[in-house]
Amino acid sequence: MRRPLSPVEVTFRTEWAPIVATLVRQFGDLDLAEDATQEAFLEASRRWRQDGVPANPAGWLVLTARRKVIDRIRREKRYKELLAQVGHSTRDESADSEPRSADLLALLFGCCHPALSTEAQVALTLRSLGGLTTGQIARAFLVPEATMAKRLVRAKNKIRTAGIPFQIPATLHERADRLRAVHAVIYAIFTEGHAASDGETTVRGQICDEAIWLANKLVELMPDDSESHGLAALCLLTDARRPARVGPDGQQILLADQDRSLWDQSKIRSGLLHLQRADDLNELGPYGLMAAMASFHSTTPSFDETPWNEIIGLYDRILDQHGGAVVALNRAVAVAERDGPEAGLAALAELGSNDELDGYRYFHSARAELLARSGHLDEAATAFRAAIAVCENEGERQWFQTRLKEVSRSNN
Repeated sequence: MRRPLSPVEVTFRTEWAPIVATLVRQFGDLDLAEDATQEAFLEASRRWRQDGVPANPAGWLVLTARRKVIDRIRREKRYKELLAQVGHSTRDESADSEPRSADLLALLFGCCHPALSTEAQVALTLRSLGGLTTGQIARAFLVPEATMAKRLVRAKNKIRTAGIPFQIPATLHERADRLRAVHAVIYAIFTEGHAASDGETTVRGQICDEAIWLANKLVELMPDDSESHGLAALCLLTDARRPARVGPDGQQILLADQDRSLWDQSKIRSGLLHLQRADDLNELGPYGLMAAMASFHSTTPSFDETPWNEIIGLYDRILDQHGGAVVALNRAVAVAERDGPEAGLAALAELGSNDELDGYRYFHSARAELLARSGHLDEAATAFRAAIAVCENEGERQWFQTRLKEVSRSNN
């Protein structure tokens, strides 16, 4: 049985990002903001235990963190102009929701700036917005902590030397472009949790949880943006299947074989509400369309009753709007479910040679499954070997090896 969270732990989840964002606006230094916020929470863990939780925990933390920034600036004899500009005011901004929202958006846009690599964007977002430690991020992505620390240092140095601003883009056009980058980063985080690219396990729950938290936070900050709701819906509806996706032996369980009674109905309900809101606000974009597909799976009693016609139609809309080899691959799999494996193979053949798909494990495994269902067992075995060769996730590799053995036995 888990122990109840302490007041500091509860407050950390809701206040880490707003405090960091406020300090970044005031002092313009992400490292300084994170360090001071961390020190403020450490002090809270000592003081609140002795003196009790203050009436306004968020306000107490903001003021404490701000004083720690000013103390450090004084000690290091740096930023004299900045210190004079900011002044010695300790006004409580914690209840001022509009600046907090603007600060959070500015921090999120800064962490997802296009001048940074995707790896850097993901790491910065999890650290600055999610409050994960360097060690937690490193463990989640299965890299040494020293490697992740260097990645974060390089990203922050790039922000400093390139003068990357933590601010909301001024024009609607730039804001829309940058918002697409934010969506892509959050979805990249979710995808790495939902279908880990390497390591021993297929699913990394903590990463999924962080992505869903970020998606929900973005919806709070931009309640009238259709695609932000679509992204939140997609993450929730997809993650609802998590309890049924991996068996007791650690092997993945395909959608057709999952026990749907294990699916998280609370996440499904939340996801459907976000999807409805996305549709009410505007024509669905790619995340909303993918969420609509996930909604069909989430609300269908059994795999055999899946409305493949509707799902293929949604794939066609995404392809018309945005294209994409992986989308075309997924459409081919849906065609196979509707019209049979030979039709799916024909749809895959239409994709031709594609560098993106050649190194994509799911292309080879999907082709292998369709070949096996069509009775082309030698070719299926070859395709499973190709999937194994490019797969760096141990759990999925074991699954592909199991399927290779089954296909090979059937061919003897």
